[in-house]
Amino acid sequence: MHLFAVSVLLMLAFPFIMTELDSFSSCLDSFSNEKPPVIHDILENSVSKDQNRYKLICQEYKGRIFFATLYDTGNKIPIFSAYKYTGKGAFTRPKINFRSESKLNNQQQAQDNDYKNNNIRMSRGHLFPSSHAADLETASSTFTLTNAVPQEESFNNGIWNIKEETFQKNMNENCLSNNNKVVAHVLTGAIPGTEKMKEKVNIPSHMWMAFCCYNKKKDSWVSQAYCATNEANSKADLTTESLSELQQFINVKLGKEVVLFHDMCK
Repeated sequence: MHLFAVSVLLMLAFPFIMTELDSFSSCLDSFSNEKPPVIHDILENSVSKDQNRYKLICQEYKGRIFFATLYDTGNKIPIFSAYKYTGKGAFTRPKINFRSESKLNNQQQAQDNDYKNNNIRMSRGHLFPSSHAADLETASSTFTLTNAVPQEESFNNGIWNIKEETFQKNMNENCLSNNNKVVAHVLTGAIPGTEKMKEKVNIPSHMWMAFCCYNKKKDSWVSQAYCATNEANSKADLTTESLSELQQFINVKLGKEVVLFHDMCK
């Protein structure tokens, strides 16, 4: 039988066969309890509800998978990136260029040139920051445009950078497993705004981050959350920096029910 005919028959018999960008199955360890977040009508039961628009990317670099990203090809920015934090390794920030995602075509994602020659000063803002990586190769894996959003330069270099460092310090102190190793699961995301770079790439109105981990010293699960406006004179949007407050904030902004973590941090 002709190969095309076989393909058609397989599609008819198995209409929900997953492709590389339809499943997090290869990177579930990036998520707490191996369960991705729920975003109503976008991501439910670890499946994209609109597979033409929302892509589930297990982020690869040099043949290895390092973290996970839910990517919105409509806005051309990630909705979130998820990663396991195990302490920062002894390395300096890699001096490499941001790359595109080979599994997406150019029309589905932001390009490096989109960030250049703009009237507005925007940085390629990491969601999974290289400063949270365990080693140089992991740090290098974060330099993909599907892990970046337009961030106002002084915000990216200022309060957002400070909060990334604060999160890192808190995880190092509080996220100790029973074998005394630092282990935390982190989600970092963006809330789409109303403006675009070059009428193409959405500029998020807000950035948020949260971690969930077990604290051996307290024999309990702990979490922390943060959210701020993506602007020069940024202000924090959460009063208690609690996970429940962040989820409620995202619920209101997206108009969708959101569950970020499924275990004791819920």
